[in-house]
Amino acid sequence: MALEARPLVWLALWTLAVPARSSGEDADGGWRRPGPGAPVAVTEEEHCTVERRADLSYAEFVQRYAFSRPVILQGLTDNSRFRDLCTRQRLLASFGGSVVRLSTANTYSYQKVDLPFQKYVEQMLHPQDPISMGNDTLYFFGDNNFTEWASLFRHYSPPPFSLLGTTPAYSFGIAGAGSGVPFHWHGPGFSEVIYGRKRWFLYPPEKTPEFHPNKTTLAWLRDTYPALTPSARPLECTIQAGAVFP
Repeated sequence: MALEARPLVWLALWTLAVPARSSGEDADGGWRRPGPGAPVAVTEEEHCTVERRADLSYAEFVQRYAFSRPVILQGLTDNSRFRDLCTRQRLLASFGGSVVRLSTANTYSYQKVDLPFQKYVEQMLHPQDPISMGNDTLYFFGDNNFTEWASLFRHYSPPPFSLLGTTPAYSFGIAGAGSGVPFHWHGPGFSEVIYGRKRWFLYPPEKTPEFHPNKTTLAWLRDTYPALTPSARPLECTIQAGAVFP
């Protein structure tokens, strides 16, 4: 009998950050581009409340984390080749004509829109508008045609941990600074940042966070998060490129 992982309520906020000492495409893959409106300023949390591990064995992962708590994995894989293939220039050259499916940025992803990847990147990949509602915000994440993107995915090295009774499936996404979706459920899974950074907010299943299902993550961070008491705050952490968050 396979063990069942404990689900978590997840909220994630995409941002694009480039270290001050770096410049050019090597730093951000060419993804930082000027767009309409002012860039979204998203600060990192004061204190990361999720453990970071760079020396984790599979036995300890299963015993301590896999079914009870999140952990950030560092230095377990080398995805530098995959990262090279994910620059803006290379993805547009390889997949610009491929049709991708966009989702609205609300809790239940009510609407799906299909359009060429190049059109999404060149016309819609902008920083999140702070006043837009979730059902008016489209972004690319999760609805991949695995066969069509297989030439890219085969270069990705997943974390060396798997769970009995589960079958892996890759989701790949690109979104503008400040974008994200409201709280939603997840079972077992992991997320790795290739370029930029991603700020996570997590609650255990017995806690129900306060949020509006049709407001964006940025709106929740701006309007609700500052008023939370310490006991009502979620686990949170920002992961940078190369880190894996299961």
